[in-house]
Amino acid sequence: MLAAGLEFFTQSGADFLTRWAHVVVGIAWIGLLYFFNLVQVPAFGEMEPAARNNAMDKLTWRALWWFRWAALATVVTGFLLFYLTDDYKTEFLKTAPGIAISAGVLLGLTMFLNVWGIIWPKQKIVIASARAVQAGGEADPAAAEAGRRALLASRMNTIYSLPLLLFMVGTSHFPYSSQLDSSGGKRALFWGVFIVVWALMELSALGFLGGIKPGGVRVMFDTHRNAVWTGTIYTVFSLLLFAFVLST
Repeated sequence: MLAAGLEFFTQSGADFLTRWAHVVVGIAWIGLLYFFNLVQVPAFGEMEPAARNNAMDKLTWRALWWFRWAALATVVTGFLLFYLTDDYKTEFLKTAPGIAISAGVLLGLTMFLNVWGIIWPKQKIVIASARAVQAGGEADPAAAEAGRRALLASRMNTIYSLPLLLFMVGTSHFPYSSQLDSSGGKRALFWGVFIVVWALMELSALGFLGGIKPGGVRVMFDTHRNAVWTGTIYTVFSLLLFAFVLST
């Protein structure tokens, strides 16, 4: 019994505890992402400006603190898990499960960079403007564009989150069999298509493809419902790409 208890202080125990922590902070991150997109933004659209400014000051500021640090904790525990787990080595990444995990990692890291590189910096401008107005000052003219860019990145993360969960959570449960071929040519084809689609979507969210105004290729970001539907379609596409490209 003592030996079993001490196992938690060995590499195997550290692997278990890190995996648990990774799941906990990941739930916090994705849960707040869904709160912002499915609850807060639609609610803000129905609020008077004074109420919205007050909510930005008192609610959004606090939620963003947990949001951004949960994102960082998810990435840190993910890399620590990679280091501790013997399975996550070079040869494993060449297998079908390894390819799936790697696809999830790409999406997760992109979401993390969107949080710290776009959403948080732009939301700071919006919140500072809301606080200035509450104090009797003038709104920051840059706040509208900053809010739009933060919204695009946040909706993009909502879209990414669905295939991310497919690959991260589903990898251990996919019906792998001898029918899957992860040889070099198959891997190259999968990554070629997957990365092109990922890059086009991210460039659109960043405003490099068509700007940041509503409509056009950005219709997938215009409402939270559009983002959820796009994420669902993207998930189905990713799963079919994975299954058919790697099939023998």
